[in-house]
Amino acid sequence: MSDSIIKIGKSIIQHGKENDRVYLMKLNAEDINNIIPALNELVENNKYTKIFAKVPSCFKQIFLKNKYSIEATIPNFYNNEQDALFLAKFFSQDRTFFHNKKEIAKVLKIASEKSEKQEKVKLKHEFSFKMCKPEDSKQMSEVYSKIFESYPFPIHDPNYIEETMQKNIDYFAIWHNDHIVALSSSEMDLESKNTEMTDFATLQEYQGNNLSVYLLGEMEIAAKIQGIKTAYTIARSLSFGMNVCFAKTGYTFCGTLINNTNICAGLESMNIWYKSI
Repeated sequence: MSDSIIKIGKSIIQHGKENDRVYLMKLNAEDINNIIPALNELVENNKYTKIFAKVPSCFKQIFLKNKYSIEATIPNFYNNEQDALFLAKFFSQDRTFFHNKKEIAKVLKIASEKSEKQEKVKLKHEFSFKMCKPEDSKQMSEVYSKIFESYPFPIHDPNYIEETMQKNIDYFAIWHNDHIVALSSSEMDLESKNTEMTDFATLQEYQGNNLSVYLLGEMEIAAKIQGIKTAYTIARSLSFGMNVCFAKTGYTFCGTLINNTNICAGLESMNIWYKSI
């Protein structure tokens, strides 16, 4: 069962046993006096082992005084003016242990070596690109189900995909004949002028064609049209493909979220990359 998305005051929170955490996705300034006790209450009631919070830097000291630590920082995240802090508070010693540290460092080293190779990718003639529509949701969910055994949001559900299309998420696809072979999404915060580039999935038999790189370029074009200034991603830390994809398209690495997200039936650490667009 996927984690729940709720509101506390005017702030948006995801929580549940799937990721064994509370995620403060969007903090409303009006809630600052009450939000930390409310997050703690969710942890206490459900025995979660981590709080993950994305907050404007003006609230830094309030969270640090409450034993949060900074895992990543994106400059000029909010309205191209104020930084975003990605904060963590752990409630289990086991969850603080940085697994695969050497392997993650190796992925980042290889990605860094590719960062100067920013190349324009063209689709091979057998592929086509288009933005997704509600009628594509069933096939999209089938692609996601093939790639991800588990995921922090219910992208295996066509109804969820259709619902988010009506709100703040644009989905993009590469097609081969009548079949979707690669997907991604842009989850926009139009008010704060930033977007998360996420939900990348390429069917195994089509990997190696730079489809994610092509999708990312099209996503940036679409985001710019809507006034977005900062793009970012939360990428699986051990994924050579995705970390290299962002490195070689001009994104900057800014931190690792330790044991943060349940993907493919296990908790994984995640790397954050960002870019001004």
